[in-house]
Amino acid sequence: MILAAGKGERLRPLTDRVPKPLVEVNGKALIVWHLERLAATGFDDIVINVSHLADAIMARVGDGAAFGTRVSWSRETEPLETAGAIAFARGLLGAEPFLLVNGDIYVEYDFARLRGHALGARLAHLVLVPNPPHHAAGDFSLSAGALGNNAVPRYTYSGIAVLAPELVAGVRSGEKTPLAPLLREVAGCKRASGELYEGLWRDVGSAERLAELDALLRNRHAERP
Repeated sequence: MILAAGKGERLRPLTDRVPKPLVEVNGKALIVWHLERLAATGFDDIVINVSHLADAIMARVGDGAAFGTRVSWSRETEPLETAGAIAFARGLLGAEPFLLVNGDIYVEYDFARLRGHALGARLAHLVLVPNPPHHAAGDFSLSAGALGNNAVPRYTYSGIAVLAPELVAGVRSGEKTPLAPLLREVAGCKRASGELYEGLWRDVGSAERLAELDALLRNRHAERP
């Protein structure tokens, strides 16, 4: 599931006319980077939730065939936040654990690592990254592959996770509900695992970070022979 329903408030006025998942870096929309990488690593059935400027996203992606995927759409009247979005789309997601990817990040993580990831008795497996300057306090601790809420060492949730649908079993369809409290709860009772990714990852949450990422990718491309 790719999360693509947010309004992108911190990128306004750009996101008043361009939905955040269609914002481009190095000439390609963020959601297209995701779709191509997911398809290349064997994830060919994808659910995308939309709300803000939904028609533009749906028109750009279509049924996903252009990217080697099959896309199902979960359209929300108003953004339901992450746990609410998952609960609303549960009929499309099915009963098995699924990969969740935030639509407003750029990442070069190898999604193939998470294909068929076995959660066992756990309800979540999160990909964490070193804390960026704008989120220095991090989100979770990580020790021997176990996610926790300890003070140190703490890392930032990347927006990539494998989740069991049971995680949102208590969320009613159509109810606006954030995911973070549920993740903190399962981390606290040792029902979540994690891994640290130290490759290229950016949360495109401001105009400055968007420009920085675009310049980085363009310069890297220009340096290749």
